Amino acid sequence: MEYNYAILIVLIAIISSIFFSWIYFLIYTIKFLTQVPKLQSFKTSKNIVFPKVSVILPARNEEKYIQKCLKTLIEQDYSNYEIVVINDSSSDRTGELIENFSEANSKVIHINAEPKPDGWTGKNWACYQGYLKSTGDFFLFTDADTIHSFTSISLAVTHLLAEELDALTAIPKILAADLWTKITLPILWTLSLAKYSALNANNPNSKIGYFFGSFFIITRKTYEAIGTHKAVRKEIVEDGALGRKVKEQGFKLNVVHGKDHIHAVWARDPSTLWHGLRRLMISLYNREKINAYLMVIATFLLLLLPLIVLPFSISMVLEQEHITSKMTYLSLVLLSVTITSILLLIITSILELKYSILQNPLYSLGFPLACSFVFIAFLTSIINSGSKDAINWKDRRYTIKENENLR
Repeated sequence: MEYNYAILIVLIAIISSIFFSWIYFLIYTIKFLTQVPKLQSFKTSKNIVFPKVSVILPARNEEKYIQKCLKTLIEQDYSNYEIVVINDSSSDRTGELIENFSEANSKVIHINAEPKPDGWTGKNWACYQGYLKSTGDFFLFTDADTIHSFTSISLAVTHLLAEELDALTAIPKILAADLWTKITLPILWTLSLAKYSALNANNPNSKIGYFFGSFFIITRKTYEAIGTHKAVRKEIVEDGALGRKVKEQGFKLNVVHGKDHIHAVWARDPSTLWHGLRRLMISLYNREKINAYLMVIATFLLLLLPLIVLPFSISMVLEQEHITSKMTYLSLVLLSVTITSILLLIITSILELKYSILQNPLYSLGFPLACSFVFIAFLTSIINSGSKDAINWKDRRYTIKENENLR
């Protein structure tokens, strides 16, 4: 009896902490949805000379997406720009398709990336090659599986100029095709808000900074001052690393909602989702091993522990006739706090699905699978860190140890 009493006290304390954590997540989600600015038109002086923008687009085995992306970039209402497309050693028809666009439109500049040297990850090398061939005053980096509205460049430039920014990144509408991505994204989105909220990134007194790889624009002066992609050549999550450098070096960065103008694919199938999660953890593990372990523990506590405690708390309540009144009370408290924590998780996921990810809120019901998927991906990425196939991204394999050696 005393043993069960002690267990109840400990579980109530832990679940109560989780409950308040989800209250925090819910409040931050609402603030994120209502307070982060949108990518929109700003008034500019009639005499302003709009700078030349170099769109830098790396592409590796993107024959399924590259044509739609280039079509939306060619049709922009902004006049002073070029599109530098880098074929990053593709083994499919990507290079051929880029060449066709280049021959038909003078704005498109086709580059075949030179062989990747040691000490570089693939995308960083391709972006750097694009930079070397670019002539713009601003650089707009984007991905081959991104679709742009015809005003996306002009909106980004006027926003950046009007707010006197050094860089700007837009949160895209996420295009999710498979079930696993749809049920997992709201969980990931919510967890990222705790530390990487756009509200923190937009705070000039905060060192938090990041880019969304699907769309970020940066002045040439700023990009070169932070060291270009050469300064993050070893990073697997290069967009996050570049954004951190912008803020750490005192430049002004804004994160804006761009779902009306930029649509991007985060994961194309369960396999890329799996390796995408492992990629995030590997990047964190490379920088901050202790925080990576803490992230795994926090993921278990926040996502899985309430689900594990729920049947135990139900069984304790059902055994009321065999326990004291104090035990009955504690069992009811544990059950109530556990259920409420799970409900807060579901409500937060519904908000993310409906207003951030723009998917059917019913996908929130898949949270038990999503929570398990995220935790296992994070945990195994550290356990298997020495394996040669720890992560497979864009048909290239990376390990944590390899990337440690690049530092």
